[in-house]
Amino acid sequence: QVQLVESGGGLVQAGGSLRLSCSASGIIFSIFTMAWYRQAPGKQRELVAGITSGGSTNYADSVKGRFTISRDNAKNTVYLQMNSLKPEDTAVYYCHAKQLQLFYWGQGTQVTVSS
Repeated sequence: QVQLVESGGGLVQAGGSLRLSCSASGIIFSIFTMAWYRQAPGKQRELVAGITSGGSTNYADSVKGRFTISRDNAKNTVYLQMNSLKPEDTAVYYCHAKQLQLFYWGQGTQVTVSS
C-alpha cells in the first residue's frame, strides 16, 4: 500500500518560514520524481516545485528564490523549505510521486500565511 504523508503545515506570519515534509512508503522512493503542488480556495491545483530521481529541480515562477525542494532517499522523504512566505502562499500543499504511468498523492497539509 502506497502512502504519502505530509507534515509541517501550519499558521505563520508573512515573512516567516515553514518546512514541509512528505514521508513515502510502499514505493521505491529513489526512482520516483517527487513534487509539491498546492491548491488555494477557488483555484486550480498548481505545481510548486519538483525534483527528479537525479536531483534536478524546477519551480513555479511565483516561488523561485523563496522555496527549496530537496529529497533524502535514505529516509524516503521529500522536503519543501518555504521562506519569505506571503499571504498568497496560503493553500493546501500536496505531495506527489510519479514514475512513468504511476502517480500518487498525499492527503495534503494546510499552510496559512497571515498578513
